[in-house]
Amino acid sequence: MILKRLFDLFFSLIGMIFLIPIFIIIALLIKIDSKGSIFYKQVRVGKNLHPFKIYKFRTMKDDSDKKGLLSLGKNDSRITKIGHALRKYKLDELPQLINVLKGEMSFVGPRPEVKKYVDLYSEKQKEVLEVKPGITDKASLEYFEEEQLLGVSKNPEKTYIEVIMPRKIEINKKYLSKRTLLTDIALIFKTFFRMIK
Repeated sequence: MILKRLFDLFFSLIGMIFLIPIFIIIALLIKIDSKGSIFYKQVRVGKNLHPFKIYKFRTMKDDSDKKGLLSLGKNDSRITKIGHALRKYKLDELPQLINVLKGEMSFVGPRPEVKKYVDLYSEKQKEVLEVKPGITDKASLEYFEEEQLLGVSKNPEKTYIEVIMPRKIEINKKYLSKRTLLTDIALIFKTFFRMIK
């Protein structure tokens, strides 16, 4: 879809330029708050099962991945002080504009998952991997407080695998079956207003 790629390319470039001052402020806060790199890179599964490195602002202490892939929100001791604020307003996701520029992601599309969980997908569920993953999607809006849900679960990983993940896939499959550039733009605005709210 050439029009969608042009949209992604143009607005990710504009976004990167416009957000440079915010990027600098966030980078300084991260460095002051804790030791480690500014950015967090993790291998995710993209379109047609192609792996790529997703970019985020680091919100956890170094090597936190070794203690689990899921975040439990306020109950997660791995998250730094500035990390809590970045996650609350989804500002840690801003560096994914780099992934959009590179053509690995789109503004709107199913959120990219790690291989560990993609390996659990059924053949029908893998249909969401036929399009580029996105910075936002309809499922992300419906599960905007996902970390809080996992934080109160007795078995967060089981809750994610058996309840949240299948539901998010179904939401995305339904959305993708009737998506247009206009519905994608509407979803971007809904995400923006949800962040502000």
